[in-house]
Amino acid sequence: MKKFHLYKPLLFISGFWILLGLTLWSQLKRDYPTLQTFGTAVLMILCCAIIAHTLSNVFLPYALKKGKMQLFVLQAILATTILTAAIAGIFYGTYWLGVHGTPYDNAGELEQNRDYLVVFIRTIPSALLIIGSSCGFQFYQEHYKMAQKHTLLQQAHLEAQLRILQDQINPHLMFNVLNHLHILMKKDVELASTLLVKFSDILRYQLYECNRETIALEKEVTYLKNLVSVEKIRWGDELQVDCIWNITNGKRDIVPLLLVPFVENAFKHVSRLPSQKGFVRLCLDQENELLTFTIENSNSPKPVRNTDSSGLGLENVRKRLEILYPGQHDLQITRSDTHFKVVLVIHLDQKVNYVGY
Repeated sequence: MKKFHLYKPLLFISGFWILLGLTLWSQLKRDYPTLQTFGTAVLMILCCAIIAHTLSNVFLPYALKKGKMQLFVLQAILATTILTAAIAGIFYGTYWLGVHGTPYDNAGELEQNRDYLVVFIRTIPSALLIIGSSCGFQFYQEHYKMAQKHTLLQQAHLEAQLRILQDQINPHLMFNVLNHLHILMKKDVELASTLLVKFSDILRYQLYECNRETIALEKEVTYLKNLVSVEKIRWGDELQVDCIWNITNGKRDIVPLLLVPFVENAFKHVSRLPSQKGFVRLCLDQENELLTFTIENSNSPKPVRNTDSSGLGLENVRKRLEILYPGQHDLQITRSDTHFKVVLVIHLDQKVNYVGY
């Protein structure tokens, strides 16, 4: 259901003043002449509208923008006093100029309008109600505008952040693939040609598919398979690579390049001990709307040399998950002397918190 945000404030305000004027006129005409009370009601509504809207549409936005609410309180008190004086004056003048001494006059009316100060005090609640209603409506509008601006700024911030994260992922992958091609061109031209085809598919995917908000899961899986094929070509017999792709509905949407850093990290930091063959095991399993990605690689007990780019991909994807799938994912990373394992579970049925990048 759409929230009611008063998209037509002019219509609402006009209706408010018309309704207030008709209510006032219906009360006045019970005691005073109809034509005279109509003029009184119109004059009173004009005074109320001018004073109330000057306060709510001029002084209130300025006070909210500049943070001068204390000054606005004084202005509100002054406006209420002026409005009370105006309404009391109209009531007082209407009686003494148009009703006193006519058949509509009586002892009760004379007693109520004998003293202007009494009329003034009696009018204060009405003035407060009018000022409060006008300022309340305007405050709601200003608050809604500020909330919209805050949302746009927040989205712009997230968009910039996601842009940065996206740009950090792509060059790292490109450098890896180009480096593989450079090495293979000197050793095996035919294998390099195969790798070049895989690289072409990878590049096409990143250039033309990844600019979308989400991508079909089957396309992301094809991209991951190409990436794994490139790594298998690079490592050859030095590495045991096992993959399981269990996708039941490839049409489901997923954020592109979300799983790439895990794959890159596994092949980048896989250990190769002289007495033991290194391994990378990958499993992508989809059960209904639940996607489980598991990747595990052999790990050396020796500390890996830290570089500026070390762990960058994992940190990026962690941030992307927090932004795009808040409360809709579970990421577990475990490390031991022999294994490094990542398990990521994503609820594909939940709407992606995407702001565009």
